[in-house]
Parts: sequence; structure tokens; C-alpha cells
Amino acid sequence: MPFAHVNGQKLYYEDTGGDGPVIIFSHGLLMDSSMFAPQVQALRDTWRCITWDERGHGQTADPAQCAPFSYYDSANDLAALLAHLGVHKAVLAGMSQGGYLSLRCALTHPDIVRALVLIDTQALPEDPAKMVGHEALIKAWLEGGLSDEVAAIVAHIILGDNWPGTAAWQAKWRQFTPPNLLQCFTTLGSRDDISGRMGAITVPALVVHGDIDHAIDLERAQAMADGLKNAQVVVVPGAGHAANLTHPEPVNAALTAFLSAL
Repeated sequence: MPFAHVNGQKLYYEDTGGDGPVIIFSHGLLMDSSMFAPQVQALRDTWRCITWDERGHGQTADPAQCAPFSYYDSANDLAALLAHLGVHKAVLAGMSQGGYLSLRCALTHPDIVRALVLIDTQALPEDPAKMVGHEALIKAWLEGGLSDEVAAIVAHIILGDNWPGTAAWQAKWRQFTPPNLLQCFTTLGSRDDISGRMGAITVPALVVHGDIDHAIDLERAQAMADGLKNAQVVVVPGAGHAANLTHPEPVNAALTAFLSAL
């Protein structure tokens, strides 16, 4: 299995290879690189698609420990992974947490960013009202394991209701160890507000957002897009937080059109 030893990390990644332009996908909290399988399948004939597992997640995670990190550290991981693979410029596509680190990468490593695809994400910190519920969920999870009740609530927030692939992701969530769960949630809740810095990002950006996203209100995505110099917004009807996974057809259509125009 391919791992990149960079920044003191052992990052798991997958790379379709080839000579095409590069797009690198960064996943959301509690997810992993496989959440972009529908996008990789749609693009791999024309784009070199890279996916990776971030700190504390998937095959990058060390079950026994997770050192404190910020999304600037994750942005540096992304830049280092691209350098490891010999990529000088790429489209950065991120869902939720993946968007947080992709935005920070665009701010701190602008020379490597060709464009941004921001899926169900925001430039603001977490909504304080939503954080109360999130903290209660994580506390219950850490103290009692992932009960069916908590797993159902997490699925509702991330995947929406009655999505056929939910059980497989709930099985993955049960593999999370307390050190990784606690640190990844701490990183999420303690991130800085970068909404005032969006004007510094001038590359083309596609903002994709589900209209029933329970984690991030559509207004927050619109505010991020308004702050960016060159952004377009696509709203996905009926989609929740992981729009690219649960509603891949409209997301892939928007993504393909955006990438074709670069």
C-alpha cells in the first residue's frame, strides 16, 4: 500500500497516475479517502486523481495516539504529499474538514493551487449552537462507544437519512479509537476564523453545497463564496453534508463542467 513519509507522518494515499492534470481530494471529519470513489471513477480517464487519509483517519491513523495538530498542519501535509509525488500544481478538492485544510493550503501554499473545489464546507469556525450537540455526541461516543443511537445521529448529520451506504460507514466509525476521535474533534472545534482572508484567494473556485446540510448551513457556504474573488456556487437539491458521496451525479456534473473550463 502506498504511504508517503512526510512531516513526521505516514500518509496513506491513492494515485491514479497518468499525465493528465492533477486533482487531489481531501475528506471530511470521520470519513476517509474512499468517500471520493464516485469522483475518481468519473474523472480518472482525463485527470490524475489523488486521494489521501488525513491525520487521525483511515490508514494514516495510529490507533494508539494522535498528536495535537491544526488544519495548517494538514495543509502542510497536503503540500508535502504533492511534492512527494512530484506534482507542482493541482486542483484542491475538499469536503467539509477537507475544505478547511484546502482553504488554508491556498492561503499558505498559493503557488501549488490551480483551483479549489469546496464541498459542504465554510471559512468560519463551527456554529456555537451546533457545537453543543456535537460535543454531547462525542462525549457519549468516548464514554460508551459508538452506540446504535449515536451512530444513527452521526449518520443523519453526515449522510442524511435512508442512504443505502450508511451501514458501511457506521462500521468504519466503530473502528475509531479514542485518541484519534478526541484529537480530530478538538482540531475541528478549535480552528481559527479565516473568513476575512478569502479575498487573498484568487484562483477559480467551485462551491458545492447540499440544500439540507445539517452540519453547515448553506448561508455559510454562500458567505465563503462571496468572499472569494472568483467563485461559483452549485446547490445540490436533497443532498446533505456529504453531497459528493450521496448525490454523486449532480456533483460530478458540476465538477466536470468546472474542470473543463479551467
